[in-house]
Amino acid sequence: MPYHYLDDVAIADIAFEAYGESKEEMFIAASDALMNVMVEDLVTITERLWREISVESENLEMLLFQFLQELIYYKDAEQLLLRVARLRFKEQKGGWTVIARAYGETLDPRKHPLNVDVKAVTMHQFAVSEDQGQWRARVVLDI
Repeated sequence: MPYHYLDDVAIADIAFEAYGESKEEMFIAASDALMNVMVEDLVTITERLWREISVESENLEMLLFQFLQELIYYKDAEQLLLRVARLRFKEQKGGWTVIARAYGETLDPRKHPLNVDVKAVTMHQFAVSEDQGQWRARVVLDI
């Protein structure tokens, strides 16, 4: 599991650190960690439909922030639980774009044992870093 939860960061929220050997791996790990906060077992989310998710931002840190917010949006607006299968980045003048392919299905509490509802990603201690080829994201979620 390329993420772990942090117990001592926020009392009323949930924090995690996601990591990977590439930006892509780190983004996918962060999206799985987010979904795993809400759904007890990620394996219960099956491939019933696909969505393309495209997000733009001025820097990589805010790109991850917006990307995770987009997954929460799909959960809230369309009752969709989505897992990212693959993604790619475009760096252009003035910022970044991430384009992801995600699969999933409509939330069904009988099929998807739920943990807690995530309202939003917070900026509290939010960070993305790279050190010697290892990418890390620190995320605190408002529940």
